[in-house]
Amino acid sequence: MNDTIMIRRSTEADHAAIARLAQLDDRDAPQGESLLAYVDGELRAAVSLRSRGGSVADPFHLTGDVVQLLRLRAEQEQVAA
Repeated sequence: MNDTIMIRRSTEADHAAIARLAQLDDRDAPQGESLLAYVDGELRAAVSLRSRGGSVADPFHLTGDVVQLLRLRAEQEQVAA
């Protein structure tokens, strides 16, 4: 598999997309700033930077590895801060 994964911090403009993802995942959307993972240009997962890795992910795709990658990146950012 050669999927392109892009990770970035959320902005105010991402709230609606994160809310849709949370609705698909039947979970509450992460509050505050999150890290987002886009796979081939589609939002697949979000991990909160505030609530110790609280996450939502697209249940129609395999996202376990993507969520782990986001959590690892969040840990790296906490150590660097």
